[in-house]
Amino acid sequence: MAGTHVNPTRMELTRLKRKLVTAVRGHKLLKDKRDELMRQFLDLVRENKMLRERVEEGLKIANANFAMARAADRGAVLDVALMTPKQEVQLEAGVKNVMSVEIPVFTTKTRTPDPNDIYSYGFAFTSGDLDVAVRSLSDLLPDLLRLAEVEKSCQLMAAEIEKTRRRVNALEHVMIPDMQENIRYITMKLDENERSTQIRLMKVKDMMLKEAIEERRAKSGLEAEG
Repeated sequence: MAGTHVNPTRMELTRLKRKLVTAVRGHKLLKDKRDELMRQFLDLVRENKMLRERVEEGLKIANANFAMARAADRGAVLDVALMTPKQEVQLEAGVKNVMSVEIPVFTTKTRTPDPNDIYSYGFAFTSGDLDVAVRSLSDLLPDLLRLAEVEKSCQLMAAEIEKTRRRVNALEHVMIPDMQENIRYITMKLDENERSTQIRLMKVKDMMLKEAIEERRAKSGLEAEG
């Protein structure tokens, strides 16, 4: 309840008014942050949906290609062909700050620039289906990494949106109304005290005026007797 723990003084009123101005400004900034986070979050959600569909379709095609390669070659031939990878991919994980949310950023670098180094076997002893399967997985790698980035970014941004939403609601429905009610309470008490002071001053003035009149009358009476 407003006013139960508030000292109704002008100093407290000034402090509360400054605090209210800060709270209103912070509320606006947090709302803007929440709205911008929501906009970027929805963009990421749409991108996540598109990437997931593309990755799932790509994995389905790659699995089908590997099944065809296993049907064309003996299982032992495939195991030997894929046992020692020729190409190597280095993954570096960084972060990017988006509206105070640090989202992951992945960068990759291959050991050699030759795109044909993804094949760790000789073409003479394997079927073309295996080549297609390996190439399909290699082409899918950028989408897989981007999907991992986007999904983690969505999780982090969703948590930040929820935290910001709670802060906005606390300011909008609790802190700002309480400060406004306390300001009204202090203003009302100060006005009441000012009116009481004015009434007392008026009464004192009337008493002094009455005493002055009585004193003048008494003085006039003494002069008349003399």
